[in-house]
Amino acid sequence: MQALLLFLTVAALSLLASSPLLLRMGRAFGLAQLAASGLLFFVFGVMVGPLAMGVLDANQIEALRPLLAVGLAVVGLLTGFNIEPSLLRGLPGRLYLAASAQGLTSVVLVGGLLFVVMYFSGAVDSMTGALGAAALLGAVASVSSPHLGILGVRSGRLDRGTGLVVTLVAMLDDLSGLLALMVALVITVAAGSSAGDGLLLLALAGLLGLSCGLLLIFLSRALTSDEETATLLFGTVLLVGGAAAYLRISTLVAGLVCGATLSLVGRHTAARLYKVLSKVERPVYLLLLFLAGPLFHPDSVWVWLILPIFVAVRFAAKVFGGTLAWKVGGGLVPERTGWALISQGGMSICLVIEYLILVRGPTAQLVFDVALLAALVNEVLGARAFAIGFPPHPRTMAPPAPEAPST
Repeated sequence: MQALLLFLTVAALSLLASSPLLLRMGRAFGLAQLAASGLLFFVFGVMVGPLAMGVLDANQIEALRPLLAVGLAVVGLLTGFNIEPSLLRGLPGRLYLAASAQGLTSVVLVGGLLFVVMYFSGAVDSMTGALGAAALLGAVASVSSPHLGILGVRSGRLDRGTGLVVTLVAMLDDLSGLLALMVALVITVAAGSSAGDGLLLLALAGLLGLSCGLLLIFLSRALTSDEETATLLFGTVLLVGGAAAYLRISTLVAGLVCGATLSLVGRHTAARLYKVLSKVERPVYLLLLFLAGPLFHPDSVWVWLILPIFVAVRFAAKVFGGTLAWKVGGGLVPERTGWALISQGGMSICLVIEYLILVRGPTAQLVFDVALLAALVNEVLGARAFAIGFPPHPRTMAPPAPEAPST
């Protein structure tokens, strides 16, 4: 009963924290960034977990895993909805090249260096395990949060065009992170059997998402009211999340393919469904952050040794990758784009939650703990880096106070 009351309290707080009115109340840039990140929910989850108060024990955490699957299905669907044909065709090719160069820089530099560190230091026993863990941390490193670009426009530090480009690059980073997650899962499965089995599990997740997407398109044609649409949509989310959890396949990949199917095949249906699902996006994200807290167990000393390496190399990779994106994009991307991409974003949390659920074991726990601690550190660094890369525009600064008349 205590755990149920706690969960209902968190659900109510997540709805309150998702209110646009509350987010607009924070006029200070730092307060707005803190409200947008939602990482305080992760801290709250750690406090009520086994590490602190112990309100949620191991058995209760295990019972809450289906909620994680449903939340990941929502995130996957929303990411798939972003694969909108008219928008993708309207973006210049140089923007894709620039975003790919920026994301690939983080994957290669962070993943490559951490593979060397984890394997040769003995933090991970096998080469395949170290390679899978490094690929997952590379995926986490490539993901960026778009909220600083949005807040930059609202605060007047970025013009609308620059803020839109930064936000689009951060959204494309989500897709690169998901691709790197697929690579990490294939490598991890290959450690126990073969790479073919890993590819088969990814194909099964894609087939599940495709089937659910086509079924949703077919059934939604006969619906007329918003209530029926919402019921069918959330039923599909439960089907995707439940089936993926039962089969132990990637919920994010299944949700991504389902959402992409809706966007590519049922474009008019997708617009109506996205309008419904986007209303629960932030509450679901905050609940995922809270549920990640009790799973956090930084017992290994390797967590504290790998964390500063990950944060430092990722910071350098983002700054360098932003400059490289500016050169590849021919000036389409701002030169200091990397300074606005230091925050990891919600997708990075979802990647490590999925990896922990599917893989488990000490290596998965190590990656999970490093990524979550890094998310907290990078959120603080993100605000500082953004202030350095994009200082307040003179027009947004308050005018100097008039001097007192001399007597």
